[in-house]
Amino acid sequence: MTRRHRAWRASAPPRSTANSACWAVVALESTIITHGMPWPSNVETAKKVEQAVRDAGGVPATIALLDGKIRVGLDDDTLLWLGQARSVLKVSRADLGFALASGAAGSTTVAATMICAHLAGIDVFATGGIGGVHRGVEHTMDISADLTEFVQTPVTVVCAGAKALLDLPRTLEYLETMGVPVVGYGTDQFPAFWSRSSGLTLPLRADGAADIASMIAMRGRLGLAGGVVVANPVPAAHEIPREEMESLILQGVADATREGVSGKSVTPYLLGRMLELTGGRSLATNIELVLNNARVATEIALALRSLSR
Repeated sequence: MTRRHRAWRASAPPRSTANSACWAVVALESTIITHGMPWPSNVETAKKVEQAVRDAGGVPATIALLDGKIRVGLDDDTLLWLGQARSVLKVSRADLGFALASGAAGSTTVAATMICAHLAGIDVFATGGIGGVHRGVEHTMDISADLTEFVQTPVTVVCAGAKALLDLPRTLEYLETMGVPVVGYGTDQFPAFWSRSSGLTLPLRADGAADIASMIAMRGRLGLAGGVVVANPVPAAHEIPREEMESLILQGVADATREGVSGKSVTPYLLGRMLELTGGRSLATNIELVLNNARVATEIALALRSLSR
């Protein structure tokens, strides 16, 4: 796989070209470019994350939907276009087929990135934070499709936990109920995106990429379906304390409710509101945690490649 994009039509799923060539490929999502960060930080960050994968010895594969095809690996011109486009669909499992059939431009959420990565034979994916159970779920029934994707798609996702905007105790409980392993990377605590800990204890911990790779391989031998969540806390020097963030999140959630924001619009709205309320600190932390996740994901991809030799 070169730096130029590789494209496949959805009607002809690719064979596992990435792994058969023994490359340590790391999938990256495109929603962070179109919906997660403001211009020009979105494109600057996307390029930094790709470079972080390369510097760690891997091959970055940013995924998006363009002209009815799944693009796995984007060139700089495409990244630049995505960073400024205004009509890009935020695509998850439910609308992946529609976006491809209609030829619409689409950025991939965690769920859609997992699906596309698996089609391309990529086993490891780095993101910022996964989706989860939304606050007020008892009234809205709003649960991210990311969670159900972990049950069925065998891709390991390195993240800084779930986005702190969510109901983290219910998110963790949902994953446990569905049998999805959530492994703390060098921690016993579930990270809270901008903060190193949510105050929730994790049942599983690994202190190195080789340990994660061994667990993934064992799950394969056992025939266990689904993916793995690797919860990798933001570096201590860049975290925002949980108590500080929680008060701002509560304010942001109240603002979203008052303005009638719902569905897929909630997370982008709240991320933007946090940017305003923290004076830009939330974005700086977001960038650092994504870079950190990219490095760890590459280490895991390299460890998996070593096991397959």
